[in-house]
Amino acid sequence: MARNAGPGHLSLDAVAQRAGVSKGGLLYNFPSKAKLLQGLVEKHLSEMEAALDEASSRGEPLLPSYLRVMERSSAEERPPAAWLFSAIAEDPGFLEPINRFRGNLLKRLRAEGGDLGDILLVFMAMEGLQCLKLFDTELLTAEERAILFERVHAAGCGRQA
Repeated sequence: MARNAGPGHLSLDAVAQRAGVSKGGLLYNFPSKAKLLQGLVEKHLSEMEAALDEASSRGEPLLPSYLRVMERSSAEERPPAAWLFSAIAEDPGFLEPINRFRGNLLKRLRAEGGDLGDILLVFMAMEGLQCLKLFDTELLTAEERAILFERVHAAGCGRQA
């Protein structure tokens, strides 16, 4: 629902109705819209973590797996996530799971080894794309985004063992 209409247009009444629960039941688990959105973000991050873990379990290096996940995410048409700012204003702890995920991911990428410069280049390029999406700033054309992914794939995959 939030992915279709955009979280900024999400109402607790609509979520409760779609989930088949009372608004009171929903509020018991998510006492505010910000907490509901935080739950959605945590679910998204855990799905991303699971995709990366699955690739690792198949013996794939983390950096190219991360790039594939981010490339798919970048291609998805989603409404801008500017709603995040109002959620942060309501609850500054909202960023905690996002920052924890990013920190753990960077730690895992470093631990896997490889050229630290390439790791940082790939990580920061992907973070930059996410920030552009967050601010609804589409500076890159589809062709330019493809060039960016080509370059970061070369950096991120070219030196993996």
